[in-house]
Amino acid sequence: MKPSFRPYLLPTLTLALSGWVGLYFLVNYTLPTLLPRWGFFFLATLALSGTALPLVYFFHRRFAKEFPAASIITRQALWVGFYGATLAWLQLGKVANISIAIGLALGLIAIETLIRIREKSQWTPPELDYD
Repeated sequence: MKPSFRPYLLPTLTLALSGWVGLYFLVNYTLPTLLPRWGFFFLATLALSGTALPLVYFFHRRFAKEFPAASIITRQALWVGFYGATLAWLQLGKVANISIAIGLALGLIAIETLIRIREKSQWTPPELDYD
């Protein structure tokens, strides 16, 4: 039995609403100086992560053989937010193009795959009882 989306509902709403509402006010009511730019990247990460959380949950629910822990789903949603904010940062310097976007995506997928492999390979020896 795969778990319901109910535990993810509050984090999804919190991340997505705070990110998108914050971005709206930031873009409409501030000048693009240094602090609002960093605020933009932070809020973009929140907004994209909150938006990606239900999608990541759905993909795992639909396609995964074993449903992963909540920390894995949250981490993968944060990767999506990090990816979007990084592309926005690269666009400021006018260096973002399709090959860099694909390379960054493949790099993040490789990092997540290696983290998952490491998590699966963790082994702890059983405790020996010498009594």
